[in-house]
Amino acid sequence: MSQKPDILCIGSVLWDMIGRSELPMVAGNDKPGRIARIPGGVALNIAMTLARFDLDAALLSVVGQDPDGTALLAKCGQLGLITEHILIDPELPTDQYMAIEAQGALIAAIADAHSLEAAGERILAPLSDGRLGREDAPWDGLIALDGNLTEALLARIAASRLFRAADIRLAPASPGKAERLRPLLPHEGTTIYVNCEEAGLITGTTPASAEEGAEALLRAGARRVLVTQGADAAVDATSDQMITRHPPKITPKRITGAGDTFMAAHIAAEARGASRDVALDTALMAAANYVAG
Repeated sequence: MSQKPDILCIGSVLWDMIGRSELPMVAGNDKPGRIARIPGGVALNIAMTLARFDLDAALLSVVGQDPDGTALLAKCGQLGLITEHILIDPELPTDQYMAIEAQGALIAAIADAHSLEAAGERILAPLSDGRLGREDAPWDGLIALDGNLTEALLARIAASRLFRAADIRLAPASPGKAERLRPLLPHEGTTIYVNCEEAGLITGTTPASAEEGAEALLRAGARRVLVTQGADAAVDATSDQMITRHPPKITPKRITGAGDTFMAAHIAAEARGASRDVALDTALMAAANYVAG
């Protein structure tokens, strides 16, 4: 087994194509702006932020045996990420994501994570074959897990002995995939990171605040939740304590990846031994700095 990473980041590793305009936009508009192609995907976004906090992050995902996959693996290596456990599949194309942003707000996005879904449980092989763990000696560290995995695979993870000792940090890939997280709500070692809308989708409620979203998730069986509500508030809640903080005021310049930055900064702060209130403050500041550009 290789030297143990500080955290495993399991989920989407892909190329982001992001178009940003400083002008207001609505559907159907054609406005000037800038277009960038950058490494992305929830798992990779989290891993890149963790690396900036000096944590060794290993990626469990899939890329194609194509020029896009080769270039992405090379870029991840340059960023100091551990890529040796990524599945390289000659039959699948490397996934990608496309988004349009205007004045720091998301206008539209399309996520093409079909290769990750097609690869399925094969990306988890290092957790069972001895490279990172075995059923009789499961991984007992941090895992950042994203909702781009299929609902069926997330349900298998929730019941798997391979994950019974892990500290799982769970995030949806988008509101449209939030309901996939339900099987992991009661998992003993899981902390869930969602926004207010996603909390409502998971619980079938319409929370008017981050606090209401957290309470709904706890009633649904979650052990610990972090719920954000844009520029208004963020909470860290368990059955016996709820901590509420308010983000610093900033002028937004970008939005894609903000939630991943929040989650990664929070994980890094707790890995360094920060208290729950300090970790929440740290995560909010990191996300605010990211959104401010």
